[in-house]
Amino acid sequence: MQIDLTGRTALVTGSTRGIGAAIATGLARAGARVGVNGRNEQSVAEALERLGGGDFVAAPGDVATDAGARAVLEVLPEVDILVNNLGIFGTVEPLEISDDEWRRYFETNVLAGVRLTRAYLPRMMEKGWGRVQYIASDSAVVIPAEMIHYGVSKTALLGVARGFAKAAAGSGVTVNAVIAGPTHTGGVEDFVYELVDRDLPWDEAQREFMRKHRPQSLLQRLIEPEEIANLVVYLSSTFASATTGGAVRVDGGYVDAILP
Repeated sequence: MQIDLTGRTALVTGSTRGIGAAIATGLARAGARVGVNGRNEQSVAEALERLGGGDFVAAPGDVATDAGARAVLEVLPEVDILVNNLGIFGTVEPLEISDDEWRRYFETNVLAGVRLTRAYLPRMMEKGWGRVQYIASDSAVVIPAEMIHYGVSKTALLGVARGFAKAAAGSGVTVNAVIAGPTHTGGVEDFVYELVDRDLPWDEAQREFMRKHRPQSLLQRLIEPEEIANLVVYLSSTFASATTGGAVRVDGGYVDAILP
């Protein structure tokens, strides 16, 4: 299967590192012009240096805010592919999550994607082609006790994707959520070491984490960011024209349920 996104413009939010950077790289390799987004100009400039070759566009701005989203829209007023990847996570005891933290997670993990979809979707529908994706998580379905605010925000994305897919019905635009399983990124390494012995070597720490805290995984290892990106690139292509309104899994068999 040869995926060719030549002539398409994409925006990947939160793409200076981790899953977002892998997605931006994958889309660029398929021929797309890709907006790389981070909260400020310095983080984006550093990411562009790391990403190397490809048709990348600097699109700095904190899209969890109105002002940041406007800054990105000034650089990329129109896109064919929108990947709402921006997200935050962390462990907090359930009864200690403050109202401010709940709001921060909603603003960042949910409303940022809603805001950009509202801005870009109408033009996609006018043109009769477009792809919108939300990077959700296995935590949307299997809510982790140590970060229910994160899990609930990812659950919301499943509803958001389904709702916007209905709004775009029959237009040629597809809207999907991608359920990503536990993934190997720098931020996740820090998270793993919050839950296992910090003196353990990484490979051993990873296995211990999966055994104790994510035993449902059939893959029995963390997923690499490029594996998430492969699915996102496919869903961004013409080959995925009949896949919309879905919660598409790349979770290593973690979710032990059939999703609606």
